[in-house]
Amino acid sequence: MDKKSIITGIIYGIVSNTLGLFVVCFTTAKIARRSESTLQVLEAAVSENFIGKLISLGAIINLICFFYFIRNKQDSRAGGVLAVTILIAITTFLIKL
Repeated sequence: MDKKSIITGIIYGIVSNTLGLFVVCFTTAKIARRSESTLQVLEAAVSENFIGKLISLGAIINLICFFYFIRNKQDSRAGGVLAVTILIAITTFLIKL
């Protein structure tokens, strides 16, 4: 396994999860039909203790990245994305405690 490819996969995993988190927050604000911005939704999630759920929903984009890398036979990058996804799952579990 190439370390550079694994690190690239980790970066893809972090960026895609962050992007997914903002997409979920934006969608939540639009569904609620409020004029809240994405950052206000994030602040409300932190104050009302449901940030873990938003992070978990944001990780769905990691699934897309993972299967894309597997399909293109880039297993090292897929491993990096998988490592980030597992780290996110553990983090959300710890947030729930």
